[in-house]
Amino acid sequence: MSGRKDFLSQPAPENYVAGLGRGATGFTTRSDLGPAREGPSEEQMKELLAKRAQQLGAAPPTAYGAPEKKDEDDDDGRFQDPENEVGLFANGAYDRDDDEADRIYQEVDEKMDRRRKARREAREKQEREEWERNNPKIQQQFSDLKRALTGVSDEDWANIPEVGDLTGKNRRTKQAQQKRFYAVPDSVIAGARDASSFDTTVHDDGPQTNGSSSEAADGTMTNFADIGAARDKVLRVRLDQAAQGSANDVTGGIATNIDPKGYLTSLSKNALKAGDVDVGDIKRVRVLLESVIKTNPKHAPGWIAAALLEESAGKIVAARNVIARGCQFCPKSEDAWLQNIRLNDNHNAKIIAANAIKNNDRSTRLWIEAMMLESDVRAKKRVLRRASDHIPQSVAIWKEAVNLEEDPADARLLLAKATENIPLSVELWLALARLETPENAQRVLNKARGAIPSSYEIWIAAARLQEQMGNDKINVMKRAVQSLAQQGAMLKREEWIAEAEKCEAEGAILTCGAIIRETLGYGLDEDDDRKTLWMDEAKQSISRERYETARAIYAYALRIFVTSKSLWLAAADLERNYGSREALWQLLQKAVEACPQSEVLWMQLAKEKWQAGKIDDARMVLFLAFKQNPNNEDIWLSAVKLEADNQQIDRARELLKTARSEAGTDRVWIKSAAFEREQGDDETALDLVNQALQDYPKAAKLWMLKGQIYEAANKFPQAREAYGTGTRACPKSIPLWLLASRLEEKAGVVVRARSILDRARLANPKHAELWAESVRVERRANNIAQAKVLMAKALQDCPNSGLLWSESIWYLEPRTQRKPRSLEAIKKVDNDPILFVTVARIFWGERRLEKASTWFEKAIILDSDLGDTWAWYFKFLQQHGTDEKREDVLSKCILSEPKHGELWQSVAKDPSNATKSTPDILKLVMARLE
Repeated sequence: MSGRKDFLSQPAPENYVAGLGRGATGFTTRSDLGPAREGPSEEQMKELLAKRAQQLGAAPPTAYGAPEKKDEDDDDGRFQDPENEVGLFANGAYDRDDDEADRIYQEVDEKMDRRRKARREAREKQEREEWERNNPKIQQQFSDLKRALTGVSDEDWANIPEVGDLTGKNRRTKQAQQKRFYAVPDSVIAGARDASSFDTTVHDDGPQTNGSSSEAADGTMTNFADIGAARDKVLRVRLDQAAQGSANDVTGGIATNIDPKGYLTSLSKNALKAGDVDVGDIKRVRVLLESVIKTNPKHAPGWIAAALLEESAGKIVAARNVIARGCQFCPKSEDAWLQNIRLNDNHNAKIIAANAIKNNDRSTRLWIEAMMLESDVRAKKRVLRRASDHIPQSVAIWKEAVNLEEDPADARLLLAKATENIPLSVELWLALARLETPENAQRVLNKARGAIPSSYEIWIAAARLQEQMGNDKINVMKRAVQSLAQQGAMLKREEWIAEAEKCEAEGAILTCGAIIRETLGYGLDEDDDRKTLWMDEAKQSISRERYETARAIYAYALRIFVTSKSLWLAAADLERNYGSREALWQLLQKAVEACPQSEVLWMQLAKEKWQAGKIDDARMVLFLAFKQNPNNEDIWLSAVKLEADNQQIDRARELLKTARSEAGTDRVWIKSAAFEREQGDDETALDLVNQALQDYPKAAKLWMLKGQIYEAANKFPQAREAYGTGTRACPKSIPLWLLASRLEEKAGVVVRARSILDRARLANPKHAELWAESVRVERRANNIAQAKVLMAKALQDCPNSGLLWSESIWYLEPRTQRKPRSLEAIKKVDNDPILFVTVARIFWGERRLEKASTWFEKAIILDSDLGDTWAWYFKFLQQHGTDEKREDVLSKCILSEPKHGELWQSVAKDPSNATKSTPDILKLVMARLE
């Protein structure tokens, strides 16, 4: 049989795939496709279509070529598009008219294309250039470097190192270093010998270590005293940082405030001296600066930096040589010449200054520096005279020349000449006006206004001149505002206020008021919140201790808002704190005339009269207040207080009786009962309370008065009943619940006291005072464990309560944990005076008196109405303060008139202390502090 089949020599059938019958799939390779090549062009396609049309017997198209032949299956889809006319004329003959029409359309398209060709090609060229500029090729990026290679000499080419040689050099260097040997000093051997030894000597002041010992390094000896001291120091620093930041600035106990002045001061303290600069750094910087100088020798800052570098390195001679070369290369640089003058002694500096002025005869700084080098006044004048000849428009040179003149007449002559040469200098005009007599100064300022009509300084100087001359009839500032508005040179309101404060600081009070009066309302509409804006600006002026400016702002605002009670009260506070008593009386008199229905203003006027010792005037004020505000309980009670403080008991009792009949409010009844208690008539007080409770059963203070009257008489069952009925009638009254609990604790029934506080917390959830009282009940019962449990629950319920944190830190924490807990409390609690007092007491106990005083003052600033804070601070000052400091704090306490505080209220509202003054109450509270 033949070994080779005949079909193997035959070509494979079309679409044959080997192995397809057994499930194989074919694949196509690059060799099957052949080499990539472009398809036929458009002209070739037209020729082929024309040839095919000729074979079919149709006329060849001359415009767009042969139309594409569609399959018959697409006939149904053609008629779906009304714009498609292929199907409509598919069987029509393509005659000469059609061919002519297509040719005409083609010519139109080609003509339109030629018209747009220039713009299209320009746009395409621009886009191509933009793209090439943004995306340059690699060869384009290095083209300039390649061109620079044409200037490289053969020697430079030969000196270019090879990569392999450089690597080998580094490897050889490392191997050479590894072969070096060093002798070990004896100190290392001795240290290794003593490393494992132990010292058996015990010192009184702790372990003593020297510089070579390794106990501290390997941890065999631990100084717990040093660790504790470091820990306390860190806590103190963090407490200070937490206190310095405000509520918004404190995050995690770290303040974000930076004092720019202190920061710069610390930087200046850290400035390196000549001997402290690293030699290696100097060498590296010197190489860099030498490169800068060689590259650009006309760059003056490079020479200056090089000279300063040599100066910092202590090489003053080298610095002089460097800056001298710099002056040669940069003769027009003022800074280079000034550095050269500074680095040389006086004799050489004069020569250098002369050379500098030859090259820069228009430099004001060089002329002034040359003048400063002279020691003789006549020589200085000579230099300045030559300077004024070269630079007659320099204000600085004229000012220096005027300052050298001792005779005012000569100074006036110089200034007159200076103003002729420089008529636009406000400083020179004002200096000339100050040296002239008032009449001549007025003429000088008129000339200045003509030369510089847009200068507000000249107008202010004119107003101050009129004030100095005592001429109040001419309103200079009104004319100034009109003129500046016409010139478009009107300042902003804030800038005018700053100028007014400047005038106040220099003693021009009338000018200050005139500026505020004429400019405060400029640019504001009625829609703007003018009252709030003016009050804020007045407060800012007060904070800057510019009281006359604030007074002028309030006066202007009160002319616009005559009936604003808040403005009158703010102005009264300003006069009370920083003004005279007569001015305060006049202001309050105007206030009650403008706001006759405001009982607060009437009572303030009456109080000021009474404190001044004018009792009859105070009674007259209250009489007038009665006429304007009949049946007003505040005025009635003020009259009662006035008579009671002056020991007019019968008159005060009659006033209360009349007030109960005409203005029978719960406050009047409460005041009546409290007044009778103060006089020792408990029966009458109890009768008044019972009468009032019939009309006002929801008045918690009446129930408290009733219970306190029974409790003072040791009638505990009646007091318990009064408190119980009161808590049912007024479940939201916290003081009533506290009085009921303390009554039971006083009676020895602690269980009932706990029950009352539990019911109080259910009725008033999340209330810190109730939680604090519950903790105190357990603490006073020596149940410390339960007190801690309650405190934990309380802090979960009220985590932001300074009262609870203070109670926990001071009574439930060991002494060593108080400071860390106080830091944690400051992080969680917003600024709280009670917590600040606790921190101050911690520092007090550690004998850090300055820190303690700072924290006490912070607490007072936060809330000056808290009497307990004043008592703690005064007690601290009694032990560690001076007499002046104690008197200052006492006067501030009297001025603040604190009304709140746990101990303060309990002492101040005691009937036996009703007639005591604020200093007496302060001392009583201080005595009861624990």
